[in-house]
Amino acid sequence: MRIVLWVGNESNQKALANKIGNDSEIVGIVTESRKGKRKITFAKLFEKGIEILMLSNISRSWLSMKSFYENKFPIWPDVPIIDTENINSENIYEFTKALNPDLIVVSGTSMIRKRLLSINPSIGIINLHTGLSPYIKGGPNCTNWCISTDQFEFIGNTVMWIDSGIDTGKIIATELTSFTGHESLTEVHIKVMEHAHELYVRTINKLSTTNLSGVKQDSIVNGKTYYSKQWGLKEKINLIINFRKFKKTISSDSYKEKQASINLVHL
Repeated sequence: MRIVLWVGNESNQKALANKIGNDSEIVGIVTESRKGKRKITFAKLFEKGIEILMLSNISRSWLSMKSFYENKFPIWPDVPIIDTENINSENIYEFTKALNPDLIVVSGTSMIRKRLLSINPSIGIINLHTGLSPYIKGGPNCTNWCISTDQFEFIGNTVMWIDSGIDTGKIIATELTSFTGHESLTEVHIKVMEHAHELYVRTINKLSTTNLSGVKQDSIVNGKTYYSKQWGLKEKINLIINFRKFKKTISSDSYKEKQASINLVHL
């Protein structure tokens, strides 16, 4: 099975590429290095100041997670690789098409558009969502959204067939991430990411021998999509406040009952 990766140019995606390469044949990798284009305003500067003074644990936990992976996986697999600012560029189409992949594996890129979707590899195009679809979709980070909105029970991962929507393709597998309740925020992010990688590798291995058609998301439940533009100061403060009760919540009977009622798609 010939695999091409379309992934973000981050250490956690580098780790994912190495893990996939341990079991499967990667014939090429596309990394997307997106440049920020946010308009600087007084309100944003004020919010950033508050975040640095009072909410630094949020950004620090994500940076610590990335450092964890950079130390373990300092280099990409030794295969043809191309970096782009826009995953939907024509040269990415040509690069991928020439490699004739059986499967395209996506993680951490901007939305894949029609031109790339038309490549149509023999097995298909799959996407990793570090959130539990269809319950929690979107970004910038569904684990943080679960904590901020007091929905610890939905922290988990999804592998799906990709389509033109935001985390809306047919689901191949969903799983909840396990915690003891003693984790720091950094450890929560590492556990979620490690679980995501492990689920993705298992799914890829199974796709090499099995046809997995997937389950329509609207047949499970009508979930909620969160957007990066909604992730503001209020949401960050709620995350810090809610995480203080993480240990108590994870060990509670109500948490276990909520998880038991979630409809999962088993691999």
